[in-house]
Amino acid sequence: MRAVVCLKQVIDPLTPASSLVVDEDATKILTATNSPPVVNGFDEQALEAALRLREKMGDLEIIALSLGDDFNVEVMKRALAVGADELVLVQDASLDTWDSRYVGATLAAAVRYLGGADLVLCGRQASDWDNGLVPLVLAEELDMPCLTLAKKLEIDGSHVRVERVLADGTQLMSAPLPAVVTVTSEFGELRYPTLPARLAATRRRPRQLRLADIAAPQRRTPPLDIRELTIPVTSRRCQLVEGPDDIAAGARLAEVLLESGLVRVAGGRS
Repeated sequence: MRAVVCLKQVIDPLTPASSLVVDEDATKILTATNSPPVVNGFDEQALEAALRLREKMGDLEIIALSLGDDFNVEVMKRALAVGADELVLVQDASLDTWDSRYVGATLAAAVRYLGGADLVLCGRQASDWDNGLVPLVLAEELDMPCLTLAKKLEIDGSHVRVERVLADGTQLMSAPLPAVVTVTSEFGELRYPTLPARLAATRRRPRQLRLADIAAPQRRTPPLDIRELTIPVTSRRCQLVEGPDDIAAGARLAEVLLESGLVRVAGGRS
């Protein structure tokens, strides 16, 4: 059985906003020079799901697949260090895009080029655009059912079964294989690779492909047009409330809160 895990290289979400720069012409955020990219955290959890499945099943080939225009190969090799059998990188300038439809269709072409998959695992969304649409497009392109927001999953014969996270609880669902499953943060973090595994991964080379290799679809006009992209500006204003003693300071604080409208007294009178 084969599982393909889709990984995305993203700007580290912990990078301070002050270190980010917006390319206004390209309407994209540039990677901070002092902060290396990372693998999308939700995608790492999808990889952990594949590794746990293999521990239960014993016979599961795991292929890590990523699309992008400029990979930090050492960052992507973490997939090999934790146990993926192969790392496949599809590289092209057009893949630096927010267009979920194009990315999903291209991922589907890559999966078909690799010989298909019994199970395709994705993170619930990416930490850069937060759309969560690519897995749905991918499932549609591959003509597979899609089970989303899985916190647990298992293979039961010819079906995949998941425990799905809802706002008010969980839901048990199943679908026939082959299928696409998105994994959510409740699943747990990706295991840390051992030192010998990390050293072995540095000596391995990913399989690098171009769009022409996988017979990728032609890019169509995106359904959405981004007109402007900016980094939010936040500010804080602090007011110190003082008094000769704690009681006087507390009374003054109450006055300030009432005057500002932040609190109301009983009966609705501010």
